[in-house]
Amino acid sequence: MPTYTITELAREFDITARAIRFYEDQGLLSPSREGVGGRNRVYTPRDRTRLKLTLRGKRLGLTLSEIKSIIDMYESPKDTVAQINRFLEALAHQRETLEQQREDIEMSLADISTHEDECKRLLAEYAAQTPA
Repeated sequence: MPTYTITELAREFDITARAIRFYEDQGLLSPSREGVGGRNRVYTPRDRTRLKLTLRGKRLGLTLSEIKSIIDMYESPKDTVAQINRFLEALAHQRETLEQQREDIEMSLADISTHEDECKRLLAEYAAQTPA
């Protein structure tokens, strides 16, 4: 079975070794230790897959606890329906959050447009009042 070093995974996924260690601290990865004092982390294909799924979940905007919950369910595939439903819940929550953010952004952009228009109108008034 192939194994990976932290450097290899960091390079493959274009992230820092520090990020990988953070995911380990969060319980998303659990490499074995080798070498003097167990200083060298050794990652298995399972760890690589969990890292890949973690990064995919982050791109979807899921929290690390949501990602861990979903990934951990796949470790013991007893009830696929429950796993899929949990994932759908997480996606629905993220969709709701993003839609609210989009609404907030659209409102902010409308406010900016209103202020820009008012500033341009005021500048035009001052230009008309100032003799050339």
